[in-house]
Amino acid sequence: MKFLEACILKSIAVFCGSRFGVNPLFKVKAVELGKKLAENNITLIYGGANVGIMGLIADTVLAEGGKVIGVMPKSLEEREITHENLSELYIVDTMHERKQKMMDLSDGFIVYPGGIGTMEEYFEVFTWNMIGIIDKPCVLLNIEDYYTNLGKFLEQMCEEGFLNEAAFDKSILTDSIDEAIKIVTK
Repeated sequence: MKFLEACILKSIAVFCGSRFGVNPLFKVKAVELGKKLAENNITLIYGGANVGIMGLIADTVLAEGGKVIGVMPKSLEEREITHENLSELYIVDTMHERKQKMMDLSDGFIVYPGGIGTMEEYFEVFTWNMIGIIDKPCVLLNIEDYYTNLGKFLEQMCEEGFLNEAAFDKSILTDSIDEAIKIVTK
């Protein structure tokens, strides 16, 4: 049975930005994450773009021989930012369908430093986990303390009675790529 479990490919959706950010470490860690995903035979599920951190992680997984599945809404495809060398690409009608498809395809989620879109994806997964629509691990990859204040804010929500402990406990912060992958794939 353990042999069978080892053969089952895992997939992780990585929510991340279409920009690189100003800290050069974000690029370095994106490459490290891409290499670790490929090294561990984990399929990358992501937004399908060829730009920013999104494109860099996808390029790295592909260069290392890994599998990458992109999910792109038509409106963004028309802007010609779709990655052309993916293992698979799904074109969907809306941003909501994009998130739904990414959730359906993945075993768990890593939230890489990013912008408003990344946060919106994270909070939808957080909410869906909280109300029981899905039950999949989600990790905030806290590179350079990027998500430390968010963690404090969620803790304050708990203390003020707007978020229950069980939901709070599902929001995992780590600065370790290895730990993030381990949490999401266990």
